[in-house]
Amino acid sequence: MRTFDQIAMFPAARPGLALLGWLTAMPAVARQRRALRELDDARLNDIGLSPRQAAAEAARPVWDVPAHWLR
Repeated sequence: MRTFDQIAMFPAARPGLALLGWLTAMPAVARQRRALRELDDARLNDIGLSPRQAAAEAARPVWDVPAHWLR
């Protein structure tokens, strides 16, 4: 079992894998943000987001993702 320090260091230890993870995540992020942009107020309410929050998330650039997605 890996410790937290080993997990946190993984992208730095293997930068090629981190880049690969980033590149494979980008199309999925783009699709998810497009889908979020198309949800109506009732569906946004179902997932606990306001229209303003959804618009802000959908407007983020595709490369702006949480670091834990790239591991």
